Amino acid sequence: MGTYINKGNVGFQYIRNGEYVDKSGLIAVINRTLFTEQKFTCVTRCRRFGKSMAAKMLAAYYDSSCDSRALFADLQIAGDPSFEKHLNKYPVIYVDITDFITHEEGDGIIVHRIERELLKDISTAYPDVPVEEDDNLMKFLLRVVERTKTPFIFIIDEWDAICREYRPGTEQTDYYVNWLRRMFKSVQAVTAFAGVYMTGILPIKKYKTESALNNFWEYSMVNPGRLERFFGFTKEEVLTLTAKYQMDYDELEKWYDGYQIGEEPSIFNPNSVMQAIYNNRCVSYMSGTGTFTAVVDYIRMDFEGLKNDIIRMLAGDRCDVDPTGFQNDMSEIHSRDDVLTVLIHMGYLSYDWRKNECYIPNREVAGEMVNAVKANNWTQVTDALQQSRRLLEATLAGDEATVAQLVEAAHTENASIIKYNNENAMACVLSIAYYYAHGDYIFHREFQTGKGFADLVLIPRKNVALPAIIVELKYNNAVGTAIDQIHERRYPEKVAAYADNILLVGINYDKEKKTHECRIEKGQ
Repeated sequence: MGTYINKGNVGFQYIRNGEYVDKSGLIAVINRTLFTEQKFTCVTRCRRFGKSMAAKMLAAYYDSSCDSRALFADLQIAGDPSFEKHLNKYPVIYVDITDFITHEEGDGIIVHRIERELLKDISTAYPDVPVEEDDNLMKFLLRVVERTKTPFIFIIDEWDAICREYRPGTEQTDYYVNWLRRMFKSVQAVTAFAGVYMTGILPIKKYKTESALNNFWEYSMVNPGRLERFFGFTKEEVLTLTAKYQMDYDELEKWYDGYQIGEEPSIFNPNSVMQAIYNNRCVSYMSGTGTFTAVVDYIRMDFEGLKNDIIRMLAGDRCDVDPTGFQNDMSEIHSRDDVLTVLIHMGYLSYDWRKNECYIPNREVAGEMVNAVKANNWTQVTDALQQSRRLLEATLAGDEATVAQLVEAAHTENASIIKYNNENAMACVLSIAYYYAHGDYIFHREFQTGKGFADLVLIPRKNVALPAIIVELKYNNAVGTAIDQIHERRYPEKVAAYADNILLVGINYDKEKKTHECRIEKGQ
């Protein structure tokens, strides 16, 4: 067993010793790429979404220095036709690039050390293959393959660690990218490797419009291809976990669900789910990921109204985004779309590829975003978030005057965000004003009923003993007409399926007087 070559299956053994959600189907997908033009794979996703677990699983499966049959016998891959064909059949090189950054001192070229240590370790594993004076890693690997007739599986975990740590154009990053090209874009790579698998946060860096390693098949938070179900936990997987550990599924859903990855509309943050299960408590577990400072810096840039976009997304809205121009480099941020795209790759936003929209997926992320807003000293926004709690309390108490006053304040605070001249704009402002309610309520804008659409409906989450709230908005009208419309169109009948108690809230904005009126009734 070496340091980088044939490390065995201990890493995956430790994973299996704990609670393991079966993601072994990924092996079958990778098996189909071996010895084909698709054998170069790069799968990137945000921190704590299982990158290293997948890499260790693949290493344990392919590594010819160990017997991993028992580790996989009860997993999905055991029933796949390719299971026996590739199980423990290849020498595996496994490199975690973060190890070299951690140990690097001074301005030396990290790539030289990677190459040197790999060559030393692999040559020890093949004492019958001599190391020649002018050898580099690729030359030696080719002679090993010629002798053994068995190509290597090369796995690189955190491939982009150097690119994240050092600015582009520096000696470190240029050498590193060129080394990757020499290793994996050369003609020799076809002979040396049966397959190559890389993980990271960012997709491979673009130069102009083309990837630096355009022979790799890439799968990311923006474009997961057919691997979407391996990026996190699905609804069915979380339901199984909650049944086993007697946890409230709805609570986990509220905190950690909401990622739309490819065709999968409901993906949970896997690390946060497991932490919540182990700790028997749903709180934010994102604060330990080491990315918070970067998020603060990105939203501080405020490209093209980015600040307003963040506020709207905190209120539950979506924002358009074009991820195609991003160069896949955290230090090359030139536009609002670049910021939103990097936040998608970091897991702070989710991406709907059909609509080219992004949004905040869940309560955990929303809390981190609020912290980032506070860290940027957006006093106007933080004051509005504090007032949001008062607004919900006043609504529940039936305090019409206070509700009108706080809605008016929200209108004033957010006038720069939304052109406030119709009921739809009012609904958006109300969504922002009621931000605090997201913890206990599910928001519905334009909630469909049998006789029309209610402007804003707040339905209490499961096990929350609060009334549902129906808000009808009017513009330059009598506030009583808002309540009348709720009754006439029988909005409460549809909402009654979700809650026993209902509050009816009518709000009117008088454009001439620039004032708001509110009327609150209990539903019958």
